[in-house]
Amino acid sequence: MALPLLATKPLTNNARVANFMPGTEENPRQSVDCNARIEQAYRQIFFHAFKVDREVVLESQLRTGQISTRQFIRGLLLSDKFRNDFYRCNSNYRVVEQVVGRVLGRPVHGDAERIAWSIVIAEQGLPGFVDALLDSDEYLQAFGDDQVPYQRSRVLAGQAVGERPFNQQAPRYDSYWREMTARRAPAGDGASSWSPTWVQGQPPAWAQRVWYGFIAIGSLELARVLLATVGAMLSTAAQG
Repeated sequence: MALPLLATKPLTNNARVANFMPGTEENPRQSVDCNARIEQAYRQIFFHAFKVDREVVLESQLRTGQISTRQFIRGLLLSDKFRNDFYRCNSNYRVVEQVVGRVLGRPVHGDAERIAWSIVIAEQGLPGFVDALLDSDEYLQAFGDDQVPYQRSRVLAGQAVGERPFNQQAPRYDSYWREMTARRAPAGDGASSWSPTWVQGQPPAWAQRVWYGFIAIGSLELARVLLATVGAMLSTAAQG
């Protein structure tokens, strides 16, 4: 039986404050245009999507009304792009920060929420975690079924400086990925720089034979040139 989600206390501030400012790019309101929602969703989940990263099937389903915006967001979070560039590049704690920030539009409520959602990831994987967020009361009350998530109340009236955009607070991966990469291929291990076809730091036997052949041919050619040069010099001296 799956463990229930651990209770957490709200810690973040801006996301809990009602915002009466008009909608902007930083604090958008529901967009009627489907193309605008699609682009906004890519910015929110991927930050930027190249042509190869776009989910054309999901886009078509959203445009034809087969899926809702919430289901489109779910598809992006479970796509190969998100799995390879976000999920697999981070620890579970970091994944919680990344997904909560993108889906609920706020920072996590400290270590307690990181641990609570990390347990969900460990038990149910990424799909279970994504479904739990998208089906939560917080998400449905904040964005509903047809609104793209955004960073809630990043800029408030009367506040001189707003919170940093989430993508600047939480880049795609941090020191964890660099450390894991270094462990898999230590920089100080000289053997890691060799081609995988080499054995114990030595090239294959056929490559060695080819190399020795080039050396022999080069040596013979050099000897021929030297002998020809010496012969020409002796011939010139004899004629003089």
